[in-house]
Amino acid sequence: MDNNSLAHTKWNCKYHIVFAPKFRRKEIYGKYKVDIG
Repeated sequence: MDNNSLAHTKWNCKYHIVFAPKFRRKEIYGKYKVDIG
């Protein structure tokens, strides 16, 4: 049971690390668009 939880957590972390930069990029582009007009 511990191994399964650990594997799931590892996968969750990987997904979060991949997902977070995409969201941040969108935020950053949104800020630049406002600055540029």
